[in-house]
Amino acid sequence: MHRMKRCKAERAVVNIGSLLTLEPGSGAGPLGIVERAALAFAGERIVYAGPEEKLRDAVELPAAGSILDADGRVALPGLVDCHTHLVFAGSRAGEFAARVSGKSYEEILAAGGGIHSTVEATRRASESELLALARRRLDRFISFGVTTVEAKSGYGLDLENELKLLRVARALRGQHPVDVVSTFLGAHTVPREYRERREAYLELLVHEVLPRVAAEKLAVSCDVFCERGAFTLEETRRILEAGLRLGLPARLHAEQLSRSGSIALAVELGALSVDHLEFIDESDARLLSGSRTTAVILPAATLFAGKQRYAPGRMLCDTGCRVAVSTDFNPGSSHTQNLPMTLTLACLGCRLTPEEAVRGATRHAAAALGLESDRGSIGPGKRADVLILDSPDWRDLLYHFGGNLAWRVFKNGQEVLVSR
Repeated sequence: MHRMKRCKAERAVVNIGSLLTLEPGSGAGPLGIVERAALAFAGERIVYAGPEEKLRDAVELPAAGSILDADGRVALPGLVDCHTHLVFAGSRAGEFAARVSGKSYEEILAAGGGIHSTVEATRRASESELLALARRRLDRFISFGVTTVEAKSGYGLDLENELKLLRVARALRGQHPVDVVSTFLGAHTVPREYRERREAYLELLVHEVLPRVAAEKLAVSCDVFCERGAFTLEETRRILEAGLRLGLPARLHAEQLSRSGSIALAVELGALSVDHLEFIDESDARLLSGSRTTAVILPAATLFAGKQRYAPGRMLCDTGCRVAVSTDFNPGSSHTQNLPMTLTLACLGCRLTPEEAVRGATRHAAAALGLESDRGSIGPGKRADVLILDSPDWRDLLYHFGGNLAWRVFKNGQEVLVSR
């Protein structure tokens, strides 16, 4: 079982009923389950993960006050939400009410709703206002056991405001225990002021905004919404290739509302992920299965938008694709931070197995961010991000639909959530 050179542990968790390591070969089944297990941390890293009976041989235990008795509960990696639109201002609750009351999207747009209303509110907000809003959202994320969150820009849509959103995301990394991973999504939609000057907006993104993002190290990847009404396949290539030249790996909003053929482009460019995928087909899935690109499904967005067509998660898994699951937290089409609930939807709507869903919010979600070697699984040397459920059965994470079973959360070896 997992061991490192015997060292002094600073914290330990004992009497774990089932430890889901997500490490291949480390335990039973696809989740690497170790029964009657223990964990030990030193600094920000795990130094022991395995049977409790071998803990004392592996590490020097800390003082009793730094040892937590899990009392037979389940422990698993801290959850990773790999696709969110964290930083924005304004509310679209009225738009939601209008939509479920029968208003069309065109009527909502005519009344001032839609993405452009969020852009306007976000542009008006100061960095300090956006920072306060985002901190509260991270509090909600961590309450569900989420320890890493990707945050896209895309509600600024000009040089000043896109940089503002990314600076807020960077500031969060020093003000909140949740790790925030920033993605540039200036190609979210064409802003109203460029509606008749589309080429000028593309020039702005490629020649002004992207170079500033890269020079200030404000993002670690570049995303494009490749879809009818957003950006064409050719425009997507142009933007992503510009990002790659600046050292920003590609990500794509792909095949959400129609089939664009963007999967082949993503694989060609070595994209970290392709996200949404409601209209992906088997030929696309075969391309993905032989690539480094992770398929990210977003079933909460399907439900919240009132759609019936979920991403074909069963087909993706059966084809051999690596499938991650995310909330797609955003103000318009998926206003939730409840990643465990989203995993239930991945089973019900996308037909993932419970094991596949859990992998989708841990190991595979970390891979979608290029962080699989650091987090998303439990083993010596990995980041000490751990969620302990108030249950002896890991399946309750999905079975308690819409509930919250987070009992303790450790981030970088520190206890950051204690359930009341």
